[in-house]
Amino acid sequence: MGNEQLMVHFHPEERVFVDRALEWIKRAAEHHEVRLTDFLDPRQVFILQTLVNRHPDVQVRVDGGYAGAERQRACIAPDYVYLDAEPMNIEVLDIESPDRKWLELEHGDFMGAMLGLGIKRDKIGDIHVADDGCHVLVTDDISSFLDTHLQQVHRVPVTTVILPLAKLRPVAVTLKPMQLSVASMRLDGIASDVYRLSRTKIVIPIKAGRCKVNWRVEEDPSTQLRSGDVVSLKGFGRFKVLEEEGITKKGRVRVTVGVYV
Repeated sequence: MGNEQLMVHFHPEERVFVDRALEWIKRAAEHHEVRLTDFLDPRQVFILQTLVNRHPDVQVRVDGGYAGAERQRACIAPDYVYLDAEPMNIEVLDIESPDRKWLELEHGDFMGAMLGLGIKRDKIGDIHVADDGCHVLVTDDISSFLDTHLQQVHRVPVTTVILPLAKLRPVAVTLKPMQLSVASMRLDGIASDVYRLSRTKIVIPIKAGRCKVNWRVEEDPSTQLRSGDVVSLKGFGRFKVLEEEGITKKGRVRVTVGVYV
């Protein structure tokens, strides 16, 4: 299958990444290069692994710094390289503060503070927020910069230190359950209830490409959701479809979703 035929299978927004991934694979196969990527989201990991599996002389290893990581770095190499010995160059940025307002900070506040310093999203892995501190997985080439320049998060003064991966304190993802009664499993109907927007208003950002289902851009409001699907809408957060619980007497669908908090 040629590259043009291959591109038909991907959303236009994904094609830049597909091009880059194909180039990494080509250089591993033809020039014996070993390439370590920045952090990828689960959809990008899936695309990369799919493309690598089409090439018999190339392999890939993914690692996000701990078991179950959502965002992971990938190492692409010729098939003869011992990938387990290749460094993934991930460090932990430990962020703390004695300020009582610390407990009001959320995941997005830490992300915003780092992006506000000019750091690219791809350099940042999973973020683990706890009551006594926040651990952020970062690429080793920007850890020192963040350690020096990250001095406040949403106007809360903070101190930082770089830790090895062995010191990481993962925090389990918290989902706030919501029970909904919807006409169907359509994306716009469920998202409308979760984000408390009218059906008319929710359709606008979906059609504008601001919604992702399982990390893939979804522009069709009528897309049917299933248990396990993760939905995100830029500026509104994300949720996971946990369970379809049957039909009510009035013919509506009972569904439980979990909102990421």
